[in-house]
Formats: sequence, C-alpha cells, structure tokens
Amino acid sequence: MEKISKTFEKVKKHQAVEKMKMLVGLEVEDEESAAEESSFSFMDDFNRNCTLSTKQRFYGFAICFAAGLTCTFLSMLVFLNPIKFGITFTFGNVLSLGSTAFLVGPKRQVALMLDPVRIYATAIFSASMILALFSALYIHSKLLTFLSIILEFGALIWYSLSYIPFARSMVTKVLMACFDTEF
Repeated sequence: MEKISKTFEKVKKHQAVEKMKMLVGLEVEDEESAAEESSFSFMDDFNRNCTLSTKQRFYGFAICFAAGLTCTFLSMLVFLNPIKFGITFTFGNVLSLGSTAFLVGPKRQVALMLDPVRIYATAIFSASMILALFSALYIHSKLLTFLSIILEFGALIWYSLSYIPFARSMVTKVLMACFDTEF
C-alpha cells in the first residue's frame, strides 16, 4: 500500500510540474509530439536547437530582469541629463522586456506582443524606445528625448496593462470619470 501511495505522489508531482511548464510556456514532453518530425520553420528549428532547462530559464529571467531594473533605477540618478536618462531608461526597458523571453521563449514572446489585443501598445512602445534612442544618440536633443521618454513610460504602462484582463478598460473609465468636464 505504501508503494502505491508513493507512486501516486510521484505521478501527482509529475502532473504538477507539467502544468507549471505549460503555464510558463515550456514544451511538455509527450511521446506523441516526439514522434512528429515534419518540416519546421526557421524559428521552430532555432527554438529546438537553443533549448534551455527550466533552471536555466529562471536564472536567465532573473539576471536579465534584475539588470533591467538596475538600469531603470540607475537612470534616475541622471534624470537631469535627459540624454543619459533616455539611454539607460530605454536599455532597462529592453532588458526587462527581453527577460520574459527566457520564460516563454522568443517565438511565443513575439506572438504575444503581436497579439491583436496589444499590437498597438507594442507598436507605440517600440516606436517610443526607438525615438528615445534616436533623439538621445543621434539628434542630441534634450527636449525630444524627454518627450519620447514620457511617451515610452506611458506606452510601457499601457502595454503592461494589456496583460491584465479588463485593466485597460478600467483605467480608461477611471480617467474618463476624472477628466469629465460636464457638471
């Protein structure tokens, strides 16, 4: 009886691990999916050859996210110099955004970013990061860099809210109620 309960516990742990892998976006090991070897696209081939273990994915996520947060917080030290601020703030956002690719994989990350729900937020966020770097590195305009950082911060918030169900509609309704000028 003890052997049966231990076996049952192992099966439950294995099922829990498989569910966790599915939530995080890792591929679940199936006997059937291993047998399927049809033609793969370049990205599928890339993902298959660059596989990381679960532990490596979490380490990569933690290191990349910590580096992104560090750059973002260090950018506050050079807040009065918009060009340096724009570079470090944008680099911190790129690192933080890239850290999630360790968890879900680069292919799924791009698919999530191009989802119809958040395609406009992704486009505005990406464009504002490019504009911030362009105005800081090439034009050297403090005003344009500062304005693009404000746009980048707003786009980052709007992009982040797209991952929380009904968050954007709730924020929109609250802002409409706050700025309603009718009495």
